[in-house]
Amino acid sequence: MREPVTRILLQNIKVPIDSHEDAALSLARKKLKQAGFLPHKLTLAKKSVDARKRSDIVYICSVMAELEGTPSDAKLAALSAVTMEKSRYEPVIGETPLYHPPVVVGFGPAGMFSALALAEHGYCPVVLERGGSIAEREQDVARFYRERVLSLDSNIQFGAGGAGTFSDGKLVTRKNDSLCAYVLEKLCEFGAPEEILVNAKPHIGTDLLKQVVASVAKRIESLGGIILYHTRAEAFTERSDGVLVKTQHGEIMAGAVILAIGHSARDTYSYLNKTNHALQPKAFSVGVRIEHLAEDIDRAMYGRFAKKLPHAEYTLSYREGERGVYSFCMCPGGTVVAAISEEEAVVTNGMSIHARNGKNSNAALAVSVLPEDYGNNPMQAIAFQRSLEKAAYREALAKGGAAYAAPIATVGDFLSDRVGSAPTRVMPTYMESGFVVPADLNAVLPSFVSSMLKKGIWQFGKKIAGFDAPDALLTAVETRTSAPLRILRGDNGESVSMKRLYPCGEGAGYAGGITSAALDGLKIAAHLMAAYRPTYESTKG
Repeated sequence: MREPVTRILLQNIKVPIDSHEDAALSLARKKLKQAGFLPHKLTLAKKSVDARKRSDIVYICSVMAELEGTPSDAKLAALSAVTMEKSRYEPVIGETPLYHPPVVVGFGPAGMFSALALAEHGYCPVVLERGGSIAEREQDVARFYRERVLSLDSNIQFGAGGAGTFSDGKLVTRKNDSLCAYVLEKLCEFGAPEEILVNAKPHIGTDLLKQVVASVAKRIESLGGIILYHTRAEAFTERSDGVLVKTQHGEIMAGAVILAIGHSARDTYSYLNKTNHALQPKAFSVGVRIEHLAEDIDRAMYGRFAKKLPHAEYTLSYREGERGVYSFCMCPGGTVVAAISEEEAVVTNGMSIHARNGKNSNAALAVSVLPEDYGNNPMQAIAFQRSLEKAAYREALAKGGAAYAAPIATVGDFLSDRVGSAPTRVMPTYMESGFVVPADLNAVLPSFVSSMLKKGIWQFGKKIAGFDAPDALLTAVETRTSAPLRILRGDNGESVSMKRLYPCGEGAGYAGGITSAALDGLKIAAHLMAAYRPTYESTKG
C-alpha cells in the first residue's frame, strides 16, 4: 500500500537576489536527498528580501515539498521544516431554521468574504452597501478630485470593496491562521496575481483589487445572492424569527445580520450607542503621511542592490512607556489620497497600483491614542478623530488653501517648529495634483502626537538614512488607521446586545487590514451557518 503524502515546508533557504526560483528548489531538493527523501513535488511557497546586511542582501525562501510517509520530528527539525495542512474552509451547518435570508451590512473585505461564504453554501445573502459599485465609486472619487463635490456615501471610505479598494491592497497580517492561505487562494481565484501566494509581503494594488471585488460580486449574485448598492442600514429591531433592518429605502426582514460596517460608519456607531448596544472604547492611532522619493528609500535600504529589487518597504516603531509611534500601511511607489467621508474635513490614506511605479513612497506615521486620552468613551473617541480632521481642514483654509486642501510641512520645518517652506525635491501627491498648502501641523495635532512624531522621525532616521531628510514631506491628517471602538460579541460571534446580530471585521474592532478582516468575515459566516440552516426559497433564477 502506498504511504500517505505529507506536505512539509522547508524554511530559511538563502539564495542570491540575482538567482531564479529554481535555485531555491534545487537547494531544497539537495537537503531532502541528504535526509533520505525523494520529493514528488517542490513548490516555492514564500520569498522575502533579507536586507539586514546591506553588503550581502539575499532572498530568504520557503519551499513546500510533498513526500511519501511522515517525517519524524527529529528529521523535520534537522531540515528546518514544519508539516503543512491544506487550507480548508468547511463550516458546519446548524439545525435551527433560518426563515429569511441573512443580511450582510457592508461590502468591504469582511462583508465580502462573509457574503461569499454564505452564497457558496446555499444561504443566498442580501448585501446592503451604502456606497456604489466599483464603477460608481471611481466616478464619485474622480468627481470629488475634479470638482470638490463629496458624496457622503460613495467615496474612498464607502462603497464596494470598502476602504481597502483605494489603498495599496496590502495583504500582510500578523494572524497565524491556516485560513489566511485560504483567503489568498480565494483572491487569486477572482483575479489577484498568484505572486501573493509566494511573496512574504503580498499586495494586490488598487487597480487589480477593483477587478477582484467586481468578480466576487458577480459570483455572489450568480449563486442567488443580492447586492443592494446605495442602501444604508439605519436601524435594527429584533424579531422572534430574525432582525428587521430599516434602510433609507424601506425595511428588509433578515434571518440574521452580519454587521461589517467598516471603521468609518460613524452614524451606525452613534445609532448603536443610542440604542444601548455594548460598545467598548479601544486604543487607536492618529498621525500624518510621510513621503520620500522612492529611489532614496531604495538606496538607503538596499545600497548597490537597489536597482535589482522591487521598491523597498519598511516597518518602523519606537515606544516610550505606553505611547508608541510607528509606520503603517507603507506604499512603495504610491500616492497620498483624500480618504474623506465627511464635509469640511481632511483625512489622508495611502494608495498604490500593482506596479508600484510612482515616484514617491509614502507611509502613515501614527501615534497611539489611549482611551484615557479622549475620556474613555466610544463616542468621545469618534469626536477626537473628527476634531483632528476638522482642524486639518481649517488650518489649510487659514493658510490660503481651498476647500479640502491638505496642510503639509517639510520634515525640516516640522522638526524645527518652522512654518511655510514649500516642497522642493519631494513633491506632494495628495489628490494627484498636489492640492496642498504649507501649514503648521502643531496647530492640527495634539501636543502628545506632535511630540511623539518628532521623536519617531528622529529615531527612524537612525535606522534608514535620509528618513529624517529636511525635504521629506508630511501631509495631515491620518485618523482612520483602525476602529476607535469595539462592538462586543460572544464566543459564538453573536452580539452580546442583540440575538442574530453578528458584529464583524475592522469596523467592529476585531480586525485590522484586508486579510484579517476577510478572515473574520469567514469565521463569523461560519458561526452563523453553525447556528442556522436556510429554509427560505432561494432567490436564484
